[in-house]
Amino acid sequence: MAGVSVAAISRSGLAAAGDWLRNLTGYQRMVAGFAAGVLSALGFAPIEFFPALLFGYAALVLLLDGAFTDTGGRVRKFALAGWAFGFGQFLFGLYWIGNAFMVDAAAHAWQIPFVLILLPGGLALFPALACAAALGLWQRGSPRILALTATLALGEWLRGHVLTGFPWNLAAYGWGAVPGVMQSAAVVGSYGLTLLTILLGASLAELFARDRPRAYLLPGCMVVLFGLIALWGGLRLAGDAAEHVPNVRLRIVQPNIPEREKFDPAFTARNWRRLVDLSLKPDGPPPTHIIWPESAPPFLLMRTPAALADVAAITGNNRVLLTGAARMTIDQQGRRRFFNSFFVFGPGARVDGIYDKFHLVPFGEYLPLESFFHALGIDKLVDSPGGFSSGHGPRTLSIPGAPDAGPLICYEIIFPDAVVGNVRPDWLINVTNDSWFGTWSGPHQHFLIARMRAIEEGLPVIRAAGTGISAVIDSYGRVEASLALDQTGVINAKLPVARAPTPYAIYGDLYFAAMLVVSATFAGWWLSKK
Repeated sequence: MAGVSVAAISRSGLAAAGDWLRNLTGYQRMVAGFAAGVLSALGFAPIEFFPALLFGYAALVLLLDGAFTDTGGRVRKFALAGWAFGFGQFLFGLYWIGNAFMVDAAAHAWQIPFVLILLPGGLALFPALACAAALGLWQRGSPRILALTATLALGEWLRGHVLTGFPWNLAAYGWGAVPGVMQSAAVVGSYGLTLLTILLGASLAELFARDRPRAYLLPGCMVVLFGLIALWGGLRLAGDAAEHVPNVRLRIVQPNIPEREKFDPAFTARNWRRLVDLSLKPDGPPPTHIIWPESAPPFLLMRTPAALADVAAITGNNRVLLTGAARMTIDQQGRRRFFNSFFVFGPGARVDGIYDKFHLVPFGEYLPLESFFHALGIDKLVDSPGGFSSGHGPRTLSIPGAPDAGPLICYEIIFPDAVVGNVRPDWLINVTNDSWFGTWSGPHQHFLIARMRAIEEGLPVIRAAGTGISAVIDSYGRVEASLALDQTGVINAKLPVARAPTPYAIYGDLYFAAMLVVSATFAGWWLSKK
């Protein structure tokens, strides 16, 4: 009898909480939507409290239920609720971007308030449009859950592609604390897992229904599904021991140089000496391949003969240096062009390969609508004349003494299904300079994204980060070795082997597209039955 009473009280409490959210109007609904977005952001690294992400989506459904019962202006009310949710999630999840504007505070600090309003506000347009689109299939019961899932998931895909895209903190990345669930990205990818995550979270809104005897059906099914996914992922991780490429010994160098000092002429000699000394440090078996971070040399390496002599000493007769470095060319018109590049130096400093970053950071490495923003006094964060030029897309490079590799510079690794070129590599090398991101959320989120790419592609990811987090990640996203933030040192490790191409590596976002169509179709069919 006591159990029945407790269950009844619990159901009554959930229903009362649901009624409270549904009854909010006007600015109160906007504030609650913002709070739900902030709550959902707690699911991302480094906090990784996934229930907060799920219940954030549930709260959004309840707020939209309330907007649906209002008379007049439903499209506007749905869009505003979705925008408030997105603004809260992106503001709290991406606040660390402001740190980049403090590196040269005298020139850029004044832009921080605009960045922390315009960027989250602009990204929030995607959930705003998604919520407005879901209104067409909104009705009491499960159809609205499926409709909102489809539109929000499509909005996340669009966020990753429109205007070069920025797919940071996809809902899929809320599972950092549950490696078994992360493994599903090998099949459905990050966008597919995002759709399933939104569906699970939105379905929890049914638990807050009143007088709905079958309200527990959809959330119950979703909980069971994710339980099975976690079980399958756990078995996948447990069933395959780590294997390594023979005769390849890696040394990842983490110089830990603050961004303010990196290109300061007063520290140039010290910064370069640190890279060289860490590379030649007598620590364990001698490495065959040494990896430096993005733009590690504090000057144009190919135009500095003394530095190239040091590279020749580092590579000797049988070693390879893999490093990010800026490079400059002069075109036929005599104009200088700068590239954020990745070099493969063979023995004797022989240049065996060059890759140019193709996915440049807006306002960081180039300035869109340059004349317009210059008129406002806004310039890019990286000080190079005219900005960086873009490369030609992901490539696979031959690495002497090791399997072929796919280099990715900094945030190029955040784009699902856009990290491998026409020729599949055997490992991915992510060189990055996360000192722009601060010392808390940003680097941890970037690191988790790199692990997701390893799972999706079935490829190990070797990550060299200027101030951390450097790591060796196997093809299941497991971290074999790492060096934490703000530590100076090296990682000596073996190279994990690549696995057979995953379903995602073969079919890309095809499964996601199929799930999107199924969700929308079921929502429409269910609605027509009613």
